[in-house]
Amino acid sequence: MKFTKMHGAGNDYVYIDCFAQAVPSDLSELAQKIADRRFGVGGDGLILIRPSESGDARMQMFNADGSESEMCGNGLRCVAKYVYDHGIARKRQLTLETGAGLLPVDLDIGSDDRVRQVTVDMGPPRLDAAEIPTTLSAAGQIVDHEFQVGEQSLRVTCVSMGNPHCIIFVDEATDDLVLGLGPLIERDPRFPKRINVEFVEVVSPGEVKQRTWERGSGETWACGTGASAVCVAGVLTGRTERSILNHLLGGDLTLEWKEDSGHVWMTGPATEVFSGEWHH
Repeated sequence: MKFTKMHGAGNDYVYIDCFAQAVPSDLSELAQKIADRRFGVGGDGLILIRPSESGDARMQMFNADGSESEMCGNGLRCVAKYVYDHGIARKRQLTLETGAGLLPVDLDIGSDDRVRQVTVDMGPPRLDAAEIPTTLSAAGQIVDHEFQVGEQSLRVTCVSMGNPHCIIFVDEATDDLVLGLGPLIERDPRFPKRINVEFVEVVSPGEVKQRTWERGSGETWACGTGASAVCVAGVLTGRTERSILNHLLGGDLTLEWKEDSGHVWMTGPATEVFSGEWHH
C-alpha cells in the first residue's frame, strides 16, 4: 500500500490516495499501526483521500488511537494540496467532502505550480450545547462556563466546528494544564463524544498562542478546527477581534470569523514530506 506523509503546521498525518488504489481494510487497526511513532510511519492519525460524488474529493480521517473523527482543518489543507499537486483536480478552488459537510477551499499556487498555502471556509460554528455535544447546559451557549475538573476550577467555552472543542483561556499554557488536565477533560462524561481541548494565551486582541490536547491523539502541534474554535471563543468572550493570528507549536494560522456570513475562514501552510510503501 502506497502512502504519503504530510503535515499542516506540524499536525502530521499519513495519507492514502484511494483514487489510485483500493480502500484498505480494517481502517481503525491500520490507523493505530501506521501512526505509531516507534513502530509505524508516525503521525497524529490516518487520512484517506477518496472519490466523492458531491465534491472534488472526500477526506476520511482516523485519530492515532483508531477512532474516526469528523474533520481536521490542517488535514483538509493537506488533502487540498495533494489533490492539486498530484493531478486529481487541477483547480485553484476545490470543494472537499468531510464528515462535517462540503467545504470550499482556495489554493495559493507557487511559481513551481505546487500549492503553498490553503484557505478553507470552515463553515459556521455550532454553539448550542446539544450540537457540540455537552451536558454542561440543557440548551444555549457555553461561554465562560464554570467547570470543575479534579481540584481545578476553570472557565470553559464550547464550540463545534464539525467536531467538538472546549476552549480555556489561561495566563500560561503549561504542561500541567495541557498534559495533566487535557486528557481528563477529553474523557469527562459531560462531553458524551469526548472533546478536543484548547489552552489559549491571549497576546493581544489580534494575536493568541494555542496548545491543543486532541481527542484520540494527545497533544498535537496544530489543530485547524481548534484554531477556528478559538477564534470564535475569543469573540464570544470579548477577548479577541474577529480576525486573529494564532501561534501554534508547529506554525501560524490566520483566522477570521466573518460577520456577514458567520463562517470561519482559516489560512495556513500544507507540506508534503515523503512517500513510501507500507508492507505490514
